[in-house]
Amino acid sequence: MKKLFETAKLGNLEVKNRLIRSATWEGIAAENGGITEPAYALYEELAKGGVGTIITGFTSVSTDDCYIDGPMRLSDDSLIPQHKKLVDLIHRENCPAIAQLALGAFYRRGVQVEPDGMTAEEIRQVIGWFVDAAVRAWKAGYDGVQIHAAHFFFLSRFISPRANHRTDAYGGSTEKRMRILLDILRGIREQAPRMHITTKINCSDFTYGGLDEQESLTICKALAAAGIDSIEVSGNGTSVPGIRPHVNEGYFAPFAARLSEEVDVPVILVGGMRSLEEMERVLNETKIRFLSLSRPLLREPDLPSKLQSGESGESKCISCNRCYSSTCHRCVFRK
Repeated sequence: MKKLFETAKLGNLEVKNRLIRSATWEGIAAENGGITEPAYALYEELAKGGVGTIITGFTSVSTDDCYIDGPMRLSDDSLIPQHKKLVDLIHRENCPAIAQLALGAFYRRGVQVEPDGMTAEEIRQVIGWFVDAAVRAWKAGYDGVQIHAAHFFFLSRFISPRANHRTDAYGGSTEKRMRILLDILRGIREQAPRMHITTKINCSDFTYGGLDEQESLTICKALAAAGIDSIEVSGNGTSVPGIRPHVNEGYFAPFAARLSEEVDVPVILVGGMRSLEEMERVLNETKIRFLSLSRPLLREPDLPSKLQSGESGESKCISCNRCYSSTCHRCVFRK
């Protein structure tokens, strides 16, 4: 029987509980992608709130990535000391730190280029960006990195038949479209062999002609076979509104449960988990081993501690999504 609050193995990491802070965009980095004092304070509050593992918000691997405003970056060696400071304050609370490595879009001389328009050399350049960022993360002391292949950011579009119509080694079939992920995984493993490497991937693009569940399953199984340490299941159209405890929690749970039966690596479920009762039901009725939270931790960064102590049995988050229009994705109900 699995308990939410028990020590567990997340690949090569020993964690104090099965709750993970899912990567959440903050948009409060400095202009050069450096970490600001508000960002340090945000992560310190999260670490002190009792979550078992923290995955950082969108951290760009490219200096030129301007797809979203205010991302942290790991695109330059000069940023390593700032990330080390961030990792140290997270580690102070006995909490592993994983850097989410992401690319919003690829730009050529300031103009966004979709997968179809990229040269093979540009694709290899992007692969190198991810590998180099992972090495910087390792030097900064991160316990792992997450390859962000969800939410229709660059890698998500690249592996989607909706956006990638290439006919070379990087397109034309599921196996060729996912090659970029395998190349990144192998490159990181070669350069930083002891790092935990996870990925965030859509169970479905939920759009006509996009990645569907069967194809996502194929990609996940290939990643597991290639040595990925864990997989976080998400999907396009995240942050579904109107989630209520004990009513409609865990909207990606069916796919995550299916995936957990077909791969040996830990599967992490994100999306709509709100109550301790439902979290432990999912853990014990499926082979899903970890759960990750985003919006509930915006409302209550100390929710894990409240759930563990019995002070609360469920999140106060009402899934209104007003955090999306607020500064720093801050919950509008927090003082």
